Amino acid sequence: MSGSLNITSATADPALLDLPWNVPLDAWPNENIASLPKGLSRHLVRFAHLSGRVVAIKETTSEMAKREYDMLRTLQSLEIPCVEPLAVITNRTDEDGDPLNSVLVTRHLKFSLPYRALYSQALRPDTATRLVDALALLLVRVHMVGLFWGDVSLSNTLFRRDAGAFAAYLVDAETGQLYPGGLSNGQRENDLEIARVNIAGELMDLEAGGRVADELDPINVSNGIVAAYRLLWKELTGSESFASSERWRITERVERLNNLGFDIEELAIKTDENGTTVRIQPKVVDAGHHQRRLLRLTGLDAEENQARRLLNDLDSYGVAYGNPDADEEMMAHEWLVRVFEPVVRAIPRELKGKLEPAEVFHQLLDHRWYMAQNANRDIPLAEAVTSYVQDVLRHRRDEATVIDPPTTPISLPDLAAEGIDTDEDADVGADDWRLNV
Repeated sequence: MSGSLNITSATADPALLDLPWNVPLDAWPNENIASLPKGLSRHLVRFAHLSGRVVAIKETTSEMAKREYDMLRTLQSLEIPCVEPLAVITNRTDEDGDPLNSVLVTRHLKFSLPYRALYSQALRPDTATRLVDALALLLVRVHMVGLFWGDVSLSNTLFRRDAGAFAAYLVDAETGQLYPGGLSNGQRENDLEIARVNIAGELMDLEAGGRVADELDPINVSNGIVAAYRLLWKELTGSESFASSERWRITERVERLNNLGFDIEELAIKTDENGTTVRIQPKVVDAGHHQRRLLRLTGLDAEENQARRLLNDLDSYGVAYGNPDADEEMMAHEWLVRVFEPVVRAIPRELKGKLEPAEVFHQLLDHRWYMAQNANRDIPLAEAVTSYVQDVLRHRRDEATVIDPPTTPISLPDLAAEGIDTDEDADVGADDWRLNV
């Protein structure tokens, strides 16, 4: 390795020294490169293997690499969904001593995909709308911590499946600027307009290539981020006035915010001089309400909608088997051991890279419901798992990574070994709560 290489890293990984930093990124040997789908970028970006994981490497200037590295670390500390920065590599030179571009190294976000990889044939309007809704929520979250993004787009975002919706993660932060005092309305509107224009352009590009459904209107979809953003922003930050006799509306407002996935850390409540009118306004809202409850009860880390779905299943289990003397944590542990973990263990090893366990469980519940509707009967959990693995999961693309997808025959799960009865005629029992999920 020529020259004096400089590595700035938040984690000490000696394997960073083994990568061919003295070779231009576009000429790296195949044994270092990981074959993953990537989005559009103004910089050269490649995926590489590092210590048994996959990292994204972006060539840029030294100043921009350091700036983006610091910004991503700051956003992580603020709990903004974004990729994890690993290192900045500067002072790169080739074998002849000629300078090479600096690089930013980030950890690849498992089970995430760029928007262009989220459809197989043509992008449908409902999929495009869900992507835009996820991006609107991400934009609200970054604005609430005072970040002006400056380059909001689908291309600068990664998406993970989230129980029928998508969760968006910020990828490119090189244009971001953090304002501790918060953003002005003009700055927020500027970011929103950038998002609207960029999304319209990206969808028009797909339209020109025949990669969107005929009924998809890029302008209408891109305008959707404006409506979704303003609705969310008003709900999260707007004040509300009502008669003092309607104090139940305080609880209703908190529940609406919880349903959106946010917690209230502080709520300002004021009354007028006569005590006839109450005015409330959330002061600090924090995203991840259901995520935190699920993590606290079970230790499972899931996306917000996935967490909501799993909690609904957990609560249903508690209603069926609830013991008045058992606390919530004990019931959650029982659900985890008797329901969630056996289902996850029943997924064959070679299929575990298809989807996250929480997404698998969510899709299994949906699959079971449709089976029951079509068969006009209750479907035992074991039967639903077998059908889901055979008819759905085995045909999905691997979303953990797209490296060497399995081509060998796929074995079916040994449900009996996991403690799940595989006899379709078995008497499940009328009080089995799982037949009603």
